[in-house]
Amino acid sequence: MQTKLTLRLDDELIRRAKARAKATGRSVSRMVADYFALLEADFQSSDEILPPGVRALKGMMTGSDLDEDDYRDHLEAKHQ
Repeated sequence: MQTKLTLRLDDELIRRAKARAKATGRSVSRMVADYFALLEADFQSSDEILPPGVRALKGMMTGSDLDEDDYRDHLEAKHQ
């Protein structure tokens, strides 16, 4: 089911969006829908865009009783 959505945008941005839509053979609505779908895909697959080194570290502290305050305390002690 499709539902209408009203957006309030700057006149110049609308002009550029319409020109881009025309140049690419898509409607502005299709461009917005594609962008929202891209945002959702990025959110769901954020692990895929992490650098390999960071991805390897993600989750390694799961189950630990350490938290952000502990890390902040560590940094304060380190830089005194």
